Amino acid sequence: MIDPSVRDVLRDVYDPCCRDKGISVVDMGLLQSAEIDAGAAHVELVLTSGWCPFATAVLGDIETAVCSLPGVQTATVELVWHEAWSPARLSDSARAKLRFLPDPNTVADPASYAASRVSAHSTKDSP
Repeated sequence: MIDPSVRDVLRDVYDPCCRDKGISVVDMGLLQSAEIDAGAAHVELVLTSGWCPFATAVLGDIETAVCSLPGVQTATVELVWHEAWSPARLSDSARAKLRFLPDPNTVADPASYAASRVSAHSTKDSP
């Protein structure tokens, strides 16, 4: 279960790797559960990688954001290790922002498409 007020406040918290794309921890699909009971909030988070160097920063940002909610005195944030994150957890808007290439099934001539992308990139980087 995800408390709607926690979900809303966490829409302004970003994994540093996705901040430049404007993708929150909610849209990344990192939020596993969030409950508030008698002023105590408990949040469970799934990381994109167990090796994430920003995990402690994200956990701290989540705790701070959740504690800003009216009536919340304490917040605990725990990592979920028994479930792996996958791109299927992305919201539709996050998926659209992270899509760098078109769906392969929609490209009539993949070789020409790839060549045009490389050519465009090379031209852009030229002085």
